[in-house]
Amino acid sequence: MIMRSRRYFIPLLALAGALAARGAGVSEQAAGGDSASAPWFKPIFASGEYVAEETYVGEASVRSGNKRVNDYDEHDTVLHLILTPRVKFGVLRLGLEWERFSFGFPGKTPLPNTLQSGALVVGLDTQLSDSILVRVEAQPGFYGTTDFSSNNFSVPFLAGGTYIYNPNLQFVAGVSVDVERQYPVIPAAGIRWKFARQWVLNAILPEPRLEYAATKNLTLYAGGNFKETNFRVSTDFGKLKNIPQLNGAVLTYSEVRAGIGADWKLASFATVSAEAGYQPYRSFDYYRADIRFHENGSAPYGMLSLHGAF
Repeated sequence: MIMRSRRYFIPLLALAGALAARGAGVSEQAAGGDSASAPWFKPIFASGEYVAEETYVGEASVRSGNKRVNDYDEHDTVLHLILTPRVKFGVLRLGLEWERFSFGFPGKTPLPNTLQSGALVVGLDTQLSDSILVRVEAQPGFYGTTDFSSNNFSVPFLAGGTYIYNPNLQFVAGVSVDVERQYPVIPAAGIRWKFARQWVLNAILPEPRLEYAATKNLTLYAGGNFKETNFRVSTDFGKLKNIPQLNGAVLTYSEVRAGIGADWKLASFATVSAEAGYQPYRSFDYYRADIRFHENGSAPYGMLSLHGAF
């Protein structure tokens, strides 16, 4: 896989993976049952999903030409709460997402120590037929460094669907739109396949993995995590770093993790995940300013997450 092309379909396949999981487990629910007698809205907090996740990546290095940034670590924090009230025409997705990357860069490095996003989630899951589920979702919010301002406001948009071939096999496809990206409109596709009673292959980014259901409440897995987001640095960032072309520049941050982990289901609404592995690739790309720092030394990582649906 070419890393530079990878950035364009990761957000889309995040959508596709969620749709595949929905198609695998709740196709009957998505059909809506007796929709003619169903109320327009259920209580807004009746159902939803959440994630609280922390990842630590050990010391690594990146380089751009002859410039190197050595021995910095990373903290990645994710908070996600989406409410999913049912309406006559499907399931709404209304909520908030926040992610913060914190890096231990030296002071004169032309890279920000903090990258963070805070966004609303506004979307809809609906069913076109017994076999086709569709999602449209916008994520209006702020994608920047330490400040949230109109300068770093953006509205990424996703649209895609799942084709349920049977309960064990689903195909996903769609399109991602982001005006801050080098190529704003990108299509993509993926597959989810339960090929044995205890085995599932999720060949879908951003978290492709092979899963083994060891017990009813414990799933072991091996796979990867592909992260990528566009951020806009502050309008005086280049001035502070003596690189004027970086004032207000768009920075595409990408990383790849590969590891093994376990999902332990504590209750119907709560699962704890623990994962450890290695981060073989990372890049910081000011693509409009033609300045790019890429992996020069990789590092181990550990992740702990609490997530679930209610």
